[in-house]
Amino acid sequence: MNNEFDFIQSGQRTIELEQQAVIDLKPRIDDAFVTACQLILNCQGRVVVTGMGKSGHIGNKIAATLASTGTPAFFVHPGEASHGDMGMIQSSDVVIALSNSGESGEVTSLLPLFKRLGSKLISMTGNPDSSLARAADAHLNTGVEQEACPLDLAPTSSTTTALVMGDALAIALLEARGFTAEDFAFSHPGGSLGRRLLLKVEDIMHAGEQIPTVTPDTSMSEALLVVTSKGLGMTTIQEKGQLNGIFTDGDLRRAVDQGVDIHSAKISDVMTANCKTTEPGLLAAEALKQMQDGSINALVVMQDDTVAGVVTMHDMLRAGVI
Repeated sequence: MNNEFDFIQSGQRTIELEQQAVIDLKPRIDDAFVTACQLILNCQGRVVVTGMGKSGHIGNKIAATLASTGTPAFFVHPGEASHGDMGMIQSSDVVIALSNSGESGEVTSLLPLFKRLGSKLISMTGNPDSSLARAADAHLNTGVEQEACPLDLAPTSSTTTALVMGDALAIALLEARGFTAEDFAFSHPGGSLGRRLLLKVEDIMHAGEQIPTVTPDTSMSEALLVVTSKGLGMTTIQEKGQLNGIFTDGDLRRAVDQGVDIHSAKISDVMTANCKTTEPGLLAAEALKQMQDGSINALVVMQDDTVAGVVTMHDMLRAGVI
């Protein structure tokens, strides 16, 4: 091993070559790309992605990205397709076939079967004159001038461009379908991503007897007992079912700084009127943004002009929204 080898220069060179390869893709987002998108949007079945070797690994990722962004898709290994898995493909499906050369035997051997079945074919190759490109209903050119591999052999820049082209397809389709964050959440119910996108305020708020409440003429000292007993760092101030304001730890600090007598002062003298509120049906992540934008730690949840609950930053933390 050469201890003098410049690893930094080598790594930077690879990034520069792949970066240029991606830049060169931009003018290839053309009419063929539009045709490919329309074929998938009009598809009555699913998108079937196939590819051999490194192209297969990229195809797997493209299928996963499509499936998670509103386009039903799955990957079929071309070798397995020749030994029974062709039965997974239907005439109503659209096939995306990847091969940098466009001549991979395992893939091209399936072309007569796709044609006989009647499935629409989108090819993604580095050779527009290849067998796979010519057989396709839409061809996406992912060719590169040079692989990042100094031997110009190992698939590097070419797999990067195929991956980026797949992402371009998936996002164009996502936007065309009007795919929403909530739609995305149903494909990602597990982990923090699902919690951020699926949880609503009503799922984590404090309601009923858990809501700290005092009336406007309650003394500040009595209100502090309610704040302490409920453990939310705040209390609502309500009268005849109407919200008058909120009193928080921050209001307490300001009152103390101003020399307010906590025994004689009424809570209405030190509360925050016209406080920030939210709705029970709002996504918890949106309520979190309200808190962050307002630099506050709690929101009163209102429904039909009445207090339905309280949600705090601690609730967001416990629920994994943060």
